[in-house]
Amino acid sequence: MALLHIEGISLSFGGLKAVDGVTLEVNQGEIVSLIGPNGAGKTTIFNILTGIYKIDTGEIRFEEKPIHNQIPQDIVKAGIARTFQNIRLFRNMRVIENVLVGSHIMAHYSFFHAVFRTPRFKKAEIENTVNAIRLLKDVGLLHRMHDYAANLPYGEQRKLEIARALATGAKLILLDEPAAGMNPQESEELLRFILSLRDKGFTILMIEHDMNVVMHISDRIYVLDYGKLIAQGLPQEVANDPKVIEAYLGGVPNAQDH
Repeated sequence: MALLHIEGISLSFGGLKAVDGVTLEVNQGEIVSLIGPNGAGKTTIFNILTGIYKIDTGEIRFEEKPIHNQIPQDIVKAGIARTFQNIRLFRNMRVIENVLVGSHIMAHYSFFHAVFRTPRFKKAEIENTVNAIRLLKDVGLLHRMHDYAANLPYGEQRKLEIARALATGAKLILLDEPAAGMNPQESEELLRFILSLRDKGFTILMIEHDMNVVMHISDRIYVLDYGKLIAQGLPQEVANDPKVIEAYLGGVPNAQDH
């Protein structure tokens, strides 16, 4: 049974159909990539999945429960978290504090407990801190836990953003161009890191323009063009699909998706 199932979703902005009848699914433990030329609708689908946009038609089910058109907080609580193409860290907070922000969405105490620092609040904060330290160890940033986020190299900032997403307790991680702005060495390290997340049991849906990353780590690939799904399958199948080659006009653009 699919962890995430998207069935025939569509979304229009005025007269423009940004997403047109898209159906896809992501199974537990997979790395699935969503690719396509600039403006194909990839980021729009991420915004739909995370509650930023509401669909006109279709259905989205996560763990067999409908989640389409829910508010972002409820989608995070359901078990879906994302990163962004442009890194959005709290740059003037320490590394561990950034991760703790992610864990607070799942806080098991009320405002009353927080204000009066009750035993329940203190217990939860200790548990959150232990979990944050474990996540930082997992992503290789434990030695940076007291540094300010702004002082991390670019690749480590990417890892921190992913660690913050993991801290929400997410089962499905949406990665929006994680390799954007990275040099080849950083991309190679990121590739190994994402594979390690899958080995730890996480499921990943990824938008990425770096075809080296996409082809080496994806279990399956979906291809969008002008809001429509034009191809899907294993990496080698997609790479040789004439419709995909035509959509990319013989090359993958570096322009940002909108």
